[in-house]
Amino acid sequence: MEQLADNGNGTATSVAVMVAVETPGPLPAKQQQLRQRSLVPRGWEDHVRAVGIDEHKEAALSLAQAFARDDLAMYLVDGEVGSSDEEKWRLHVDIFRYLVAAHCYSGAVTTIGPDYEGVALWVLPGQNTDEWMTTLRSGMWRLPWQLSAEGRRRYYGELMPLLHDTKREVLGPAREEDCYYLVYLGTRPSGRGRGYARKLIEQMAARADAEGRAMYLESSSAKNNLYYKKFGFEVKKDIHLGISGDGGSQMTAPPAVTLTIMVREPRHGSGKLLAGSASSSAVIPIKLSPGSFGKVIMREGN
Repeated sequence: MEQLADNGNGTATSVAVMVAVETPGPLPAKQQQLRQRSLVPRGWEDHVRAVGIDEHKEAALSLAQAFARDDLAMYLVDGEVGSSDEEKWRLHVDIFRYLVAAHCYSGAVTTIGPDYEGVALWVLPGQNTDEWMTTLRSGMWRLPWQLSAEGRRRYYGELMPLLHDTKREVLGPAREEDCYYLVYLGTRPSGRGRGYARKLIEQMAARADAEGRAMYLESSSAKNNLYYKKFGFEVKKDIHLGISGDGGSQMTAPPAVTLTIMVREPRHGSGKLLAGSASSSAVIPIKLSPGSFGKVIMREGN
């Protein structure tokens, strides 16, 4: 830095003035660790973990956000004719709360991300989320009384029997309950593009391969079909909901929802999983598992 010194005769001389600036040295290692510390547990960002029942509401809200624009989710809640958007949203969230809780008790729920950005619901070989105790503990028993007559028809009269019958038809009686069933998978908007869906699939696919078991899912979009093919899933057939007409050649309008049934056979040996696109949201439509409470509805004649 320079200053001008007055010589007393009207002239000035440039004088260099050195200013010492103290620069802080590196922080001690302990202070650096404190500054970098986060209360979010290490590993949540990059590793798949199991969700317990005490976390089911957070996981359910994440899935509700992931499926907010899903065709099947909208078809199901739109059965509540006359309900406001706010009422439909609350019903949408409640359904996920019941389903996540049911899978926490009698299935498997996995997540990744510091705020449950990616969530997957699974039914593992030999598991059954339709038991009476699970229905009671999860709160699923409340759902029929929250639905209108049309809502009950769509859930318990249309969707549940179709999913049940199709799974048995595609896998056969021997494998129907002896597979890894990906009931649904969703990434909330704030977590997309980070590869969360890929990690959730790969974690369970490795387990299925080690046991020599198939994986099964239903997909609601062509984009997701392509995504799942990267992991070895193959298309088996399409099923439809909301069909006008007799369901055959006399259909008067396109179906409201089309679901694509996909199966992944186990890979033997040391073959590496095919990586999926990290930018895909990889969501599967919300589905109610056909089970004990659906049977109760039928017995009561509703």
